[in-house]
Amino acid sequence: MRSTREKILGILQTKRKATISDLAKVVGINGISVRHHLINLQEEGLIFAEEERHGVGRPRFVYQLTDQGLERFPSNYQKFTKYMLTELKSMLTSEQLTNLFEKIGKNQAQHSLSIDASLPLEEKLELLADQLTADGYRISWKKDGSKLYLYSENCPYHNLGQIHPEICRIDETMFTHALNREIVHSKCISKGDPRCVFILEL
Repeated sequence: MRSTREKILGILQTKRKATISDLAKVVGINGISVRHHLINLQEEGLIFAEEERHGVGRPRFVYQLTDQGLERFPSNYQKFTKYMLTELKSMLTSEQLTNLFEKIGKNQAQHSLSIDASLPLEEKLELLADQLTADGYRISWKKDGSKLYLYSENCPYHNLGQIHPEICRIDETMFTHALNREIVHSKCISKGDPRCVFILEL
């Protein structure tokens, strides 16, 4: 029997968008309980909320699956991506493959993120965390002496990274170009670590 959270994710996968009231009616529990589950699902990066106007009065919040949330459901694209990466590795040298992933990461930083290069590092980090939330990332950071530690609590390439660890160069390069700082990827979820850790020298 499916849990309440699985039912909520299933409804959002089918309907694409739903309010707390919509979910409460379908799942069969009260709105307060639904809200509790939604908060937990947001913290896990599986859903996000946005305001939606509906006639006169205050706007309401509607909930949708993030990319990470969508990945919980069967899809052929991951299988296709695995096949594609396997073929690329047979055609390209290790250096060429790394250069390809670095180019993808650089393009993501240039075209998917909007971070002013002149801002202080702390402000850049806050913008980076905010802008990547919609893509399912959970980013945090802290300073410790002459180093800054950037944490990513989840990995958008988790399954692929276990087979093709080179793909992690995408995020490493994206963070480097977005923050305009050299970054060392010291710990990696795909290698069994509890979270990804990127280190910046201050």
